[in-house]
Amino acid sequence: MSTGWSITSMSAISLLQVVLVIVGGPLLLGFMRKVRCRMEGRVGPPVHQPLLDLRKMAGRERTRPEHASWVFPLAPVVLVATTLVVAAVAPLLATDPAFGWSADLFAVVFLLLLGSVSLALGALDTGTAFGGMGASRAMTIGALAEPALLVAILALSVPAHSSNLPTIIIRSLAHPAWLATPERVLALVAFVIVIVAESGRLPVDNPSTHLELTMIHEAMMLEYAGPDLALVKLAESMRLVVLFTLLADLFVPWGIATSPGPWHLAVALASTAGKLVVLGAALAVFEVTVAKLRLFRVPELLAGAFVLATLAVLSTLVVP
Repeated sequence: MSTGWSITSMSAISLLQVVLVIVGGPLLLGFMRKVRCRMEGRVGPPVHQPLLDLRKMAGRERTRPEHASWVFPLAPVVLVATTLVVAAVAPLLATDPAFGWSADLFAVVFLLLLGSVSLALGALDTGTAFGGMGASRAMTIGALAEPALLVAILALSVPAHSSNLPTIIIRSLAHPAWLATPERVLALVAFVIVIVAESGRLPVDNPSTHLELTMIHEAMMLEYAGPDLALVKLAESMRLVVLFTLLADLFVPWGIATSPGPWHLAVALASTAGKLVVLGAALAVFEVTVAKLRLFRVPELLAGAFVLATLAVLSTLVVP
């Protein structure tokens, strides 16, 4: 870990990361929606439209299924809370956020999985057919996506001799040759596939679909309304920003702040925003050019991601 960081600066960095994720998540979705509309020949809504939608949903009445228990309203809170914890401790803008020592890859993946499981339990708690169907599909995808994510980051931790994310980034910056190795490319492809699956984007899922029989993530939130729905929507956008930023920092770490000071933090903020814009535009362009996979093809795609991540780990262990 780098030295020279004070407790105050580390706390400020974590707070800034949380603000970046909360505000940047909806803005990133709005930007991706704008890119898709432009490619389809439409003007589309403004980039800040998701923020306006969240404000509108937060002001509506909260409803609850008749037979739902305490699990149903608790699920959105857990989903948001786990994402905020990851945003606070993970090295998104700097290598030394508050409690950065706890940003272990196993802990980060566990927190993301905990949020996914909580939303699935909330969908099952409604007792509706679509909620159960969406939860079942989401857990099938998560059972393959989360191990692939874990193994992909594990491939990066082997040469760094640490599973701590800030340490992996610092040692990758100290050894730039690591970033161009074949195992890094394999891990990168697996990571991208996992992001597409975890965020419910095409070709795994279509976030703009209105056909209940094809829904995955959207089916789990059909019974939510008002502030609860706003929390779920906000958490999904936050998770996308967190995963995108981790992807950029782990595989293209240049620009992240490794030293204290407002100038380094400003550069890191501008660099992170630029990387998010590039990744968001790339994913939006990709979604326009592909069709949704059939449901029984999705496990094959995620199994392929797990195989690529495993090959990356084996290559790291075999090749000196």
